[in-house]
Amino acid sequence: MGIICPRREQIGPSGEHATPEDDMYLRQLQVGHMAVFAYIVGDRESKSGLVIDPAAETDRIVAEAEKNGIEIKYIVNTHGHVDHISGNADMKKKTGAKIIVHEADADMLVSTPAMILSMFRAKSSPAADITVKDGDIIRVGSVSLTVLHTPGHTAGGISLYSNGYVFTGDTLFVESVGRTDLPGGSWEVMVKAIREKLLTLPEDTVVLPGHNYGRMPTSTIGHEKRQNPFLR
Repeated sequence: MGIICPRREQIGPSGEHATPEDDMYLRQLQVGHMAVFAYIVGDRESKSGLVIDPAAETDRIVAEAEKNGIEIKYIVNTHGHVDHISGNADMKKKTGAKIIVHEADADMLVSTPAMILSMFRAKSSPAADITVKDGDIIRVGSVSLTVLHTPGHTAGGISLYSNGYVFTGDTLFVESVGRTDLPGGSWEVMVKAIREKLLTLPEDTVVLPGHNYGRMPTSTIGHEKRQNPFLR
């Protein structure tokens, strides 16, 4: 599945998202049995890149990056739940990429209970190589992603903003929001984070969620302000 983006206009035949005004390569891939969206983000000039939430099908993700000449330098987890980190070990082994997660979720990478790993048929993640906090910048070549701490789904949930796009993990979905009934979750905290960190972005900012749970794979901040029933 390729990204479908109402804000930008050029969608390549492979599902690649090309924009004439910047050098960012962006690819959305639905992976695994939980409809997780993994994202490849790269700099076309330097050919360096990162992958967000490589939950499964790491061979496919790596092949897609290699096909487009992108070398994966970082693995960025939007949060520490097993359905988003279960490909970390394989991705790190294949690419040597460093794992990045918010400091509040770092322990989750290495503490997933064996029963949960078995239930999801998942591998334990290696420890984080780098931890981040709100306002930090992750760079690959000329492409920068600003870390927005958006807790509530987990204590260390993050979104990533770059050049008119925001990767929202399990905080904000298309016309929905993340669940808050798991350990570390809080409805009040999550709604506050969405309103203060996400809904304050420009309305044409493209929302790139962590799961394909909506009636379309992407949205915009303006659309979510008007159409998301959980935010009215």
